[in-house]
Amino acid sequence: MKKFFFCISLAPSFVVADPWGKDADLCCRRVIAERRPVPKQCPTPFFGSMAEILIDFHQTIISPADGPRSHFLPSSSQYTLESMRTYGFYSGFLMGCDRLMRENSDPWVYRTKVDPASGKTMKIDPVP
Repeated sequence: MKKFFFCISLAPSFVVADPWGKDADLCCRRVIAERRPVPKQCPTPFFGSMAEILIDFHQTIISPADGPRSHFLPSSSQYTLESMRTYGFYSGFLMGCDRLMRENSDPWVYRTKVDPASGKTMKIDPVP
Protein backbone atom coordinates (compact mmCIF):
# COMPACT_ATOMS: atom_id res chain seq x y z
CA MET A 1 0.00 0.00 0.00
CA LYS A 2 2.88 2.38 0.74
CA LYS A 3 4.33 1.74 -2.72
CA PHE A 4 1.00 2.68 -4.31
CA PHE A 5 0.83 6.05 -2.54
CA PHE A 6 4.50 6.66 -3.28
CA CYS A 7 3.92 6.08 -7.01
CA ILE A 8 0.86 8.34 -6.99
CA SER A 9 2.79 11.12 -5.25
CA LEU A 10 5.53 10.99 -7.91
CA ALA A 11 3.11 10.96 -10.85
CA PRO A 12 2.66 14.76 -11.06
CA SER A 13 6.43 15.24 -11.33
CA PHE A 14 6.47 13.30 -14.60
CA VAL A 15 3.84 15.52 -16.21
CA VAL A 16 5.43 18.21 -18.37
CA ALA A 17 3.44 21.39 -18.99
CA ASP A 18 4.14 24.10 -21.51
CA PRO A 19 4.41 27.38 -19.58
CA TRP A 20 3.00 29.42 -22.48
CA GLY A 21 -0.11 27.29 -22.97
CA LYS A 22 -1.50 25.56 -26.00
CA ASP A 23 -1.91 28.81 -27.97
CA ALA A 24 1.86 29.24 -28.27
CA ASP A 25 1.97 26.17 -30.53
CA LEU A 26 -0.46 27.85 -32.92
CA CYS A 27 1.45 31.11 -33.30
CA CYS A 28 4.04 29.74 -35.74
CA ARG A 29 1.51 27.90 -37.91
CA ARG A 30 -0.96 30.77 -38.16
CA VAL A 31 -1.52 32.11 -41.63
CA ILE A 32 -1.35 35.89 -41.65
CA ALA A 33 -4.47 37.29 -43.26
CA GLU A 34 -4.47 40.37 -45.44
CA ARG A 35 -4.76 43.53 -43.37
CA ARG A 36 -7.91 45.46 -44.03
CA PRO A 37 -7.53 49.15 -44.88
CA VAL A 38 -7.62 51.52 -41.92
CA PRO A 39 -10.15 54.37 -42.21
CA LYS A 40 -8.72 57.88 -42.48
CA GLN A 41 -10.68 59.24 -39.51
CA CYS A 42 -12.07 57.96 -36.21
CA PRO A 43 -15.85 57.35 -36.45
CA THR A 44 -16.43 58.87 -32.96
CA PRO A 45 -16.72 62.62 -33.74
CA PHE A 46 -15.61 64.66 -30.70
CA PHE A 47 -13.42 62.33 -28.63
CA GLY A 48 -11.97 60.67 -31.72
CA SER A 49 -10.81 63.91 -33.30
CA MET A 50 -9.34 65.17 -30.00
CA ALA A 51 -7.48 61.89 -29.48
CA GLU A 52 -6.15 61.99 -33.06
CA ILE A 53 -4.82 65.51 -32.47
CA LEU A 54 -3.09 64.42 -29.25
CA ILE A 55 -1.58 61.31 -30.85
CA ASP A 56 -0.40 63.37 -33.83
CA PHE A 57 1.23 65.86 -31.42
CA HIS A 58 2.94 62.97 -29.66
CA GLN A 59 4.16 61.40 -32.91
CA THR A 60 5.43 64.62 -34.51
CA ILE A 61 6.76 66.60 -31.52
CA ILE A 62 7.38 64.45 -28.44
CA SER A 63 8.53 61.16 -29.99
CA PRO A 64 11.30 62.59 -32.23
CA ALA A 65 12.67 64.60 -29.30
CA ASP A 66 12.47 61.73 -26.82
CA GLY A 67 13.57 58.95 -29.18
CA PRO A 68 11.98 55.61 -30.04
CA ARG A 69 11.05 53.57 -26.97
CA SER A 70 8.48 51.09 -28.24
CA HIS A 71 9.31 47.39 -28.43
CA PHE A 72 6.41 46.75 -30.82
CA LEU A 73 5.71 47.11 -34.52
CA PRO A 74 3.65 49.25 -35.09
CA SER A 75 4.49 51.57 -32.21
CA SER A 76 1.97 51.86 -29.39
CA SER A 77 0.78 55.30 -30.49
CA GLN A 78 0.24 54.11 -34.08
CA TYR A 79 -1.52 50.98 -32.78
CA THR A 80 -3.87 53.13 -30.69
CA LEU A 81 -4.57 55.43 -33.64
CA GLU A 82 -5.30 52.52 -35.99
CA SER A 83 -7.49 50.73 -33.44
CA MET A 84 -9.49 53.93 -32.76
CA ARG A 85 -10.02 54.44 -36.48
CA THR A 86 -11.06 50.82 -36.96
CA TYR A 87 -13.18 50.13 -33.85
CA GLY A 88 -14.19 53.60 -32.65
CA PHE A 89 -12.82 55.75 -29.84
CA TYR A 90 -13.87 53.72 -26.81
CA SER A 91 -12.82 50.26 -27.98
CA GLY A 92 -9.69 51.62 -29.64
CA PHE A 93 -8.70 53.53 -26.52
CA LEU A 94 -9.09 50.39 -24.40
CA MET A 95 -7.04 48.39 -26.92
CA GLY A 96 -4.33 51.07 -26.78
CA CYS A 97 -4.31 50.99 -22.96
CA ASP A 98 -3.96 47.21 -23.05
CA ARG A 99 -1.07 47.57 -25.47
CA LEU A 100 0.67 50.12 -23.23
CA MET A 101 0.40 47.73 -20.28
CA ARG A 102 2.26 45.09 -22.34
CA GLU A 103 4.98 47.56 -23.39
CA ASN A 104 8.07 46.06 -21.74
CA SER A 105 11.28 44.28 -22.64
CA ASP A 106 10.08 40.83 -21.55
CA PRO A 107 10.57 37.91 -23.97
CA TRP A 108 7.89 37.57 -26.66
CA VAL A 109 6.77 34.11 -27.79
CA TYR A 110 4.96 35.25 -30.93
CA ARG A 111 6.32 36.75 -34.17
CA THR A 112 9.34 39.04 -34.01
CA LYS A 113 11.35 41.01 -36.53
CA VAL A 114 14.85 42.47 -36.33
CA ASP A 115 14.90 46.20 -37.05
CA PRO A 116 17.67 46.74 -39.63
CA ALA A 117 18.41 50.30 -38.47
CA SER A 118 18.92 49.60 -34.76
CA GLY A 119 19.45 45.83 -34.71
CA LYS A 120 16.77 45.50 -31.99
CA THR A 121 14.30 42.63 -32.00
CA MET A 122 10.83 44.12 -32.37
CA LYS A 123 7.58 42.40 -31.30
CA ILE A 124 5.03 42.24 -34.12
CA ASP A 125 1.47 42.90 -32.92
CA PRO A 126 -0.79 44.51 -35.55
CA VAL A 127 -4.36 45.68 -34.93
CA PRO A 128 -6.66 42.65 -35.31
